[in-house]
Amino acid sequence: MKKVFALLIGLVLLPLSVNAADFKEGTNYEVIKQTATEKPEVLEFFSFYCPHCFKFEPLMEKLAQDLPSDVTIKKSHVNFLGGAMADEVTKAYAAADLLDVKEEVTSIIFDRIHTQRKAISSQKDIIDIFAKAGVSEKDATAALASFPVNGMASQMKRNTENFKVRGVPTLIVNGKYKVNTGSVKSVEEFTELVTFLTKKTD
Repeated sequence: MKKVFALLIGLVLLPLSVNAADFKEGTNYEVIKQTATEKPEVLEFFSFYCPHCFKFEPLMEKLAQDLPSDVTIKKSHVNFLGGAMADEVTKAYAAADLLDVKEEVTSIIFDRIHTQRKAISSQKDIIDIFAKAGVSEKDATAALASFPVNGMASQMKRNTENFKVRGVPTLIVNGKYKVNTGSVKSVEEFTELVTFLTKKTD
């Protein structure tokens, strides 16, 4: 996490232009699977409880703008942070996705935890978060208890286990390459590295 924090500071201070980088396995990325996904994708593992993930959000938003249109960005919430509420917050993220308020709920939760310094300690807190995103208590409660949301939450847990994620934020590209974020020195180089990996075929 310290490397990620250093990267975030560096991205603010360094110029945004770099020469074409010669990205190398073992330095800029690691191969963690033998086969890649059929279509290019970026999977970010994160936690609402992670301060580095909170600071990483603007970088991911910039990446979404700069990546080719055929690249899908997905996010998977991990359960090893957050204590007793970790599973419930993961379900809240899944429900927000189902209800098409993912951006709103993401912003509200990050702000609550890291700016307001307010804990999420009950189901009522989660319902209140959805209310701020414009979702009624009835709809939020139904979504949180639904089969699709439980399935999505279970899939996120499996993702964490399958990719052996132990820290966040972690980026997996095409299901095969793990980005070494500490190896890049600017926003542009970060985008170049991720774009390079989305196009890599070997």
